[in-house]
Amino acid sequence: MRQIKHIVIHCTATAQHATVQAIQNYWKNNLKWKSPGYHKIIQPDGRVVTLAEDEAVCNGVAGHNAASLHVSYIGGIDAKGNAKDNRTPQQKAAMEQVVREWLGKHPGARVLGHRDFPGVAKACPSFDVKTWWESVSCMPV
Repeated sequence: MRQIKHIVIHCTATAQHATVQAIQNYWKNNLKWKSPGYHKIIQPDGRVVTLAEDEAVCNGVAGHNAASLHVSYIGGIDAKGNAKDNRTPQQKAAMEQVVREWLGKHPGARVLGHRDFPGVAKACPSFDVKTWWESVSCMPV
């Protein structure tokens, strides 16, 4: 069993109408990845799609993947391509549920955004994960 130190929140940096298949095709064909970027991806309607089992290592944050679980929402940019937190209420609820489930299995893990890792020069996930998690983690499960 992997020792999970980080639960990492991402955005796809795509329009919200992007499909899971298109995102997977980009990883495979453009980036030449053999593994997905995230374990789970959250569609605008809140449906959570599992792309890899928790035991698999995904390509979420270079140098930190062996000890991380990754979840992303589809979106994260506006019409001009600028970073924007455009999570739907359904995506926010699903994200909280995924994080709570993973923390139940890995209680010592830290909840971080992709941009919170040293050396990462991205806006991903287009919102402050620490502030978000503090606002929802005190709420009852």
